[in-house]
Amino acid sequence: MGATTVAIDLAKSVFQVAVADHHWRVTATHRFTRAQLERWLANCAAQLVVMEACGSAHHWARWLASLGIDCRLLPAQHVRAYVKRNKTDAADAAALLEAARCCDVHPVRVKSVEQQALQQLHRIRSLWMATRTSRINALRGFCREFGLCIPVGARTGVEAVSRLLADPQSPVAAMSRNAMASLVEEIRLLEARIAQLERELAALARHSPACNTLLSIPGIGLLTATALVAATSGDVTHFKDARHFAVWFGLTPKEHSSGNTRRLGRISKGGDRYLRMLLTHGARSVLRAASVAAKAGRTCLPLRSWALAVQARTNHNKATCALANKLARICYATLRDKQRFEDTQPVNKKIARRVFAMPA
Repeated sequence: MGATTVAIDLAKSVFQVAVADHHWRVTATHRFTRAQLERWLANCAAQLVVMEACGSAHHWARWLASLGIDCRLLPAQHVRAYVKRNKTDAADAAALLEAARCCDVHPVRVKSVEQQALQQLHRIRSLWMATRTSRINALRGFCREFGLCIPVGARTGVEAVSRLLADPQSPVAAMSRNAMASLVEEIRLLEARIAQLERELAALARHSPACNTLLSIPGIGLLTATALVAATSGDVTHFKDARHFAVWFGLTPKEHSSGNTRRLGRISKGGDRYLRMLLTHGARSVLRAASVAAKAGRTCLPLRSWALAVQARTNHNKATCALANKLARICYATLRDKQRFEDTQPVNKKIARRVFAMPA
């Protein structure tokens, strides 16, 4: 077979394949099952395989690399622009070939098994946190129906509900006491699981030079450092510069310009939502610490002084986004140069998180 490039539209059980020659002309199309695709790829003489960076794409890329076949993963949002007319599997495979020809469509770096496993730990923690929040909100709603007002705060609220359920004279209906007690037990179990998972993340961070470098930055804690290492493997050489790295998070403003008129809007939010959330919360913590230090008359570090100056001339949310952007650029610089940002940052304290430590 004289194929040089193969485009594969990935799916769960049915895979569409488009074969192109060295002139990028489609010479054949196939529709395979998973087993048929594996046999066909093992026997084909393709030089390049193009796929969308979607579910299972990194697994296929690693498998193709083991066969000695070059694989290129393209961002799905960029491939969509090349789909002609109706969206079908065949049209998607042809669009992959067109997108692969464009030099402006940059491929996604293939993740290792360790990177994906670390990302899965973060996803599992997010799911448990969402489940915990929904259970706490449900308990608050149930108590409100009995005329009980639960104080603000997740831990404070759960403790208040536990005391109400333990008190036989409380207004909580006897019919729902056992079910509500089961919800409280589920919340405690989720907190124990989250604490155990964070201990596993801390053990990984202690042996990762990239995590220790990132933890020296104000506002970068255990979760942000390990999530960044999972996304980049601690290597940022494939980014052009620090601004490109910030663009990857969606922390740069949208632009609507024409001629001599340039309009900058709100941040694009075009990158990884989870990483952007972690950086934004880290920026909020830095701003709060800077405000507390300024009110107490203590000397602020240059980064905190800059954040307070931005907040003074704009508002809190804009200053938070600006600081998150700057934190992303600092993360790029520290990972690129492999140098710590501040030796005074309590790295060991950040690693030893005790957010869900159960009282003795």
